[in-house]
Amino acid sequence: MSSSLDKVTIKGFKSIQTLEDFKLNALNIIVGANGAGKSNFIAFFKLLSALIDGNLNRFIRDSGGANDLLFGGPKVTKKIEFSTRFGMRGFRFNLVATPSNAAAIEDEARYYSGGSSRWWNLGDSSEGVSNMVSEVKRNTPDAKYSRPVYEAIASWKIYHFHDTSSTAPMRGEEIIQDNKVLRWDASNIGAFLLKLKNDYQSEYKDIVNAIKLVTPFFDEFLLEPFKRGEKEVVNLTWLQKGSDYPMQPYHLSDGSIRFICLATALLQPNPPATIIIDEPELGLHPAAIAILAELIKATSERTQVVVATQSPELINYFSIEDIIVANRKDGASTFNRLKEEDYQEWLEDYSVGELWNKNIITGGPVNE
Repeated sequence: MSSSLDKVTIKGFKSIQTLEDFKLNALNIIVGANGAGKSNFIAFFKLLSALIDGNLNRFIRDSGGANDLLFGGPKVTKKIEFSTRFGMRGFRFNLVATPSNAAAIEDEARYYSGGSSRWWNLGDSSEGVSNMVSEVKRNTPDAKYSRPVYEAIASWKIYHFHDTSSTAPMRGEEIIQDNKVLRWDASNIGAFLLKLKNDYQSEYKDIVNAIKLVTPFFDEFLLEPFKRGEKEVVNLTWLQKGSDYPMQPYHLSDGSIRFICLATALLQPNPPATIIIDEPELGLHPAAIAILAELIKATSERTQVVVATQSPELINYFSIEDIIVANRKDGASTFNRLKEEDYQEWLEDYSVGELWNKNIITGGPVNE
């Protein structure tokens, strides 16, 4: 997993005042109470993805403006600092608020620990456009140093399957050509699964088998394209056991369709360098959470996984050293990876989730 994110430094971003050289493993389960900072850590991945896509200032605008991203506001924090390491390579930059409440990039640099290990300065950008991204897109002679980091971040997928309502995109139809990657909200899940069914039969079968473990009445997807005007589209049609009547996406419960999306994201044949999932346990039956945990662990053997949760039920299935606890202290978020030796005696009698519920693992709601 050479393209995985090994270390991250975040300073002055939302509730994260200082997080320096924080190590990420192949599997990272972030747990914490509401408001502890889990979502702000996930927002770091969203911001870097927006930077790579050329949409940084759209992200800034949609987040309320640059001043709203500064820890404690502009009177407390003057700039946001980000630094990342991907094996031998690295990427860093600072963000400062402009008079229009957009963001400018300062001190952008890339790192390579080859023959001459050093940070190479890429300069500033008042327009909020990354010079590293420009370097890669223009394919300059130095682009070879930036491209591995660019491609790793560009591949990141931050999945958010919370909307399972009757009008949720995952329950709709999509053109069959929209099948290259599973979208963040699974809006193209029918087209994506159709491609897997045709071209990646082993992985498709694994997805179907996982769904059957959680949804016993489920038999198979139909995924039959049909015409919608001039376009050929597909949706998540399926069969239940003992019937040949084609069931529609609206026949699936919220928990069932969310698990279908999760299983597809985790078992996809060509996963991104890092998969980030926010609160995957929502609406799932305890038996489904057990299967979900197994899928997360299996996926972390193929690619890096970051999961944010507040479910004791989910963290029960992981090693204590997979767990990162988010807390708030004096208004600032802290993140600490647990160590087995600190809880060895407790783990002889209690599960990880039970230690969380008993507040032995400190991270529940607190009054500052």
